[in-house]
Amino acid sequence: FIELTRDICSETQGIYALRVKGDSMIDALVNDGDLVIIRHQETVENGQMAAVWLPEDGETTLKYFYLENDQVRLRPANPTMTDFFRPAAQCQVKGKVIAVIRQM
Repeated sequence: FIELTRDICSETQGIYALRVKGDSMIDALVNDGDLVIIRHQETVENGQMAAVWLPEDGETTLKYFYLENDQVRLRPANPTMTDFFRPAAQCQVKGKVIAVIRQM
């Protein structure tokens, strides 16, 4: 458990944290080891940063989300990485990023 002040997160329901592994979102100021605070929701708007479960890969990824017809484009915020695509049926939005916590 972590405690958050109301300045960081005024919501009390459906909030959880994930620790980031990797550097795919560095240009969004999300680094390896950071905690991202997620609001649980099953849909997000195009362009929002989301935690997306990829059942076929057995992992959750943190990327910018774009629904394009029957597929999802997941865009990293790292210029050395490219967008990747999955059928929409193979992607499950688990929540929207609402805050990032970094230890110094």
